[in-house]
Amino acid sequence: MAEHNELGKLGEDLATEFLQKNGYEILDRNFTFQKAEIDIIAQKDQTLAVVEVKTRSSVDFGLPQDFVKPKKIQLLVKAVNEYVISRDLDVTIRFDIIAIHKNSAQKFIIEHIEDAFYHF
Repeated sequence: MAEHNELGKLGEDLATEFLQKNGYEILDRNFTFQKAEIDIIAQKDQTLAVVEVKTRSSVDFGLPQDFVKPKKIQLLVKAVNEYVISRDLDVTIRFDIIAIHKNSAQKFIIEHIEDAFYHF
């Protein structure tokens, strides 16, 4: 289990670095509200990107973006609403996934999927 958590932490660090390089300001990491945890909350211009980081050591088990279940999406929506209201932000909210996996050369491949899922 520890190895999985380390991989997840590494993935979040890589995702944070990736977003910063791409002009995002990181507002928060591991923001928790009720049962939801948002990996990264980042802002670029007037867009608030709610980022779910999915790290896999391989792609053998399907694509990382297939792992966000509707129930989790509902929790994320509640959490981000709380975040925006409590900070009185005037932003457009977008839900992104950053999928990270190792390729055959053991290098990390980072894929940023914007508008990965819609909140209902």
